Amino acid sequence: MTAEVLARSRDDLPTTLVGVAGVVMEAIPGGLLWWADERLLVVSDLHLEKGSALARRGQLVPPYDTPETLARLARAVAAFQPAVVISLGDSFHDDGGAGRMAADDARVLAGLQRGRTWIWIAGNHDPDGSRAVAGDHADELALGPLTFRHEPATGKSRGEIAGHLHPVARVYGRGRSVRRKCFAGDGRRLVMPAFGAYTGGLDLRHPAFAGLFEAKDLRAFLLGDERVYAVGPRALRA
Repeated sequence: MTAEVLARSRDDLPTTLVGVAGVVMEAIPGGLLWWADERLLVVSDLHLEKGSALARRGQLVPPYDTPETLARLARAVAAFQPAVVISLGDSFHDDGGAGRMAADDARVLAGLQRGRTWIWIAGNHDPDGSRAVAGDHADELALGPLTFRHEPATGKSRGEIAGHLHPVARVYGRGRSVRRKCFAGDGRRLVMPAFGAYTGGLDLRHPAFAGLFEAKDLRAFLLGDERVYAVGPRALRA
């Protein structure tokens, strides 16, 4: 099945429908995924406390990434009121990140978790770091036909939803191009964009994506300011 896409609105937050292994979910402009039937919200690669990690290595950057990331996440949680939130790994930029959180940021995170199930998937940056905060912890999670993990498995993997690669896509048309973070999927698996305020991206044409998708079915779901835009392989080629 190719990625199924249909523009749709939820209140004042436009979303785009994405099919993975027969399950239809909503891609949200901020870079989250909403599975309405399960009241489940998925986010990937928060990289909380990346700013403080860089500062410890002598790279002086504004220390505002954690509050900004949590504020954006809070808006999505308020809009969708999920019963379950899955954070797909690299939730903290390193294993010490949770311990460096400011008290106000820790209170915001605790408030977001209150009254719902919160599942932290282990990432390569924080294999044990998220265990310092409340919630359930797992290396991966199977739910119905879907498997949620941080790093995409090698080769084809039907029903996989992963993060790690921070996909971005450059779309060409009419002599111009635009580069945006994106979801990447072919109807069988989906790789989510990085959500963190200080996260970069890896172009879909990078060798790291080789073999993950059926080329003819690949769609990039670009994050716009107001909506998610689905584009096919032709628009992604220079």
